[in-house]
Amino acid sequence: MTERDSWAFAAGDDIVPGRVVHTLLGGGNAYEAYLVFDEELYAAVVVKILRPGQVESSSALRGIRREAEMLDRLRHPVIVRGFDAVLDGPRPHLVLEHLEGPRLSRLLRKHGPLPLEQLLPLTLELCSALHYLARRGVVHLDVKPSNIIMGAPPRLIDLSIARDLEAARALEHVVGTDSYLAPEQADPRAEPPGSPADVFGLGATLFECCAGFTPWSSRDLIGEDGARTYPQLHKPPRDLPRQVPPVIGDLVLACLARRPADRPTASDVAESVEPLIARLPKPVLGGFRPAKRI
Repeated sequence: MTERDSWAFAAGDDIVPGRVVHTLLGGGNAYEAYLVFDEELYAAVVVKILRPGQVESSSALRGIRREAEMLDRLRHPVIVRGFDAVLDGPRPHLVLEHLEGPRLSRLLRKHGPLPLEQLLPLTLELCSALHYLARRGVVHLDVKPSNIIMGAPPRLIDLSIARDLEAARALEHVVGTDSYLAPEQADPRAEPPGSPADVFGLGATLFECCAGFTPWSSRDLIGEDGARTYPQLHKPPRDLPRQVPPVIGDLVLACLARRPADRPTASDVAESVEPLIARLPKPVLGGFRPAKRI
């Protein structure tokens, strides 16, 4: 990809008839994302479109087709929804719901660790999504703060590298984001990834929510020879700050267990978090506590 590998759509341009660009939101190596007004839905949506240089790429086309199929088969309140997919023609793209709210990664950069009143409900919502994915035989493979939109409810986004369980277990190369990779993603030939890999990504995300930094430093990701390395294969995570309650810290570290079989399931984590949420201070409304039900 080069800087010129962009559609360079301006406000008012049509991506296709009836989908009018408002602004560029961002993008990655293969895609650009635009905020668009869809005249049929009569609503703002996000269009994720292959970059011009990727339109003839068989791997990019396979990826967008795989993501479209995932969006079509998954329906959950905490997972981003897809509305349409145009997979043929000169501008292959997906139409996704536009989500209000910042990414979790932005909140952590700006404000630091989350308070328990925010962390625990977020954990429960994410566990709900991961439990659903596991039941549907899908592995997200990229659970991380930048893929979580902090709306009401929060949403897990970006299914671009998600696989069904059979395809995930067939992986022979690294798929995911270095700082959040489960060991079996970093070395899939030793042990194939499955649903426990998403629990590891959850653990790495919650670690960052508690600490304000990732379980392994960026220095750990580069070997002495300058090559990429994966410290989660052989090195324990950094210590959590002392102010993190032990019951939370133990749960986070359990999710980061090196062996997939040693990690809790998403539903296990949810069951551990529910009583902690129940013990949180109740909000005071208008200066008065709500009356107890009799």
